[in-house]
Amino acid sequence: MKRPGSLRRPKFRIADSAQQAVGGFLLAGPFVVTGEVWDLAAGMSAVQGALTAGLVALIGYAALYRADTDRDPDAETEIAGVPARFVSLMIVAFGSVAVLALLFDAPDTFLIQRGVTGFELWATTFKAVSVSAVFSVVGAATADSVF
Repeated sequence: MKRPGSLRRPKFRIADSAQQAVGGFLLAGPFVVTGEVWDLAAGMSAVQGALTAGLVALIGYAALYRADTDRDPDAETEIAGVPARFVSLMIVAFGSVAVLALLFDAPDTFLIQRGVTGFELWATTFKAVSVSAVFSVVGAATADSVF
């Protein structure tokens, strides 16, 4: 259910980030603690990890500005030339996954206990965060658009 155009807030506010965070955490949780996500990330190349991160940005932008035609990215407040709402969405999508991964000690459970250390630990964690962020960004963007 979308708010009628006359009732929608034209400017991005901190409350919008809070709504994004609720949606992002809600959908990130089940994925960041799943061993299959970490196994998938371990098998991905660096290019695949970067492309997955790019896909998260593409999904987020499309959900905010293409699916919701009432929203104009050119009319929004910008941070370094990028709409603040989109910057917030990326921080929430990746940040919620990273926070949950660290809170639940997922890197230790799925990588360190298997002998993965050093650069490989960080690279695999980035790829696992990117994979989980695909789902987190959907929840965050949906919460932003619906509420």
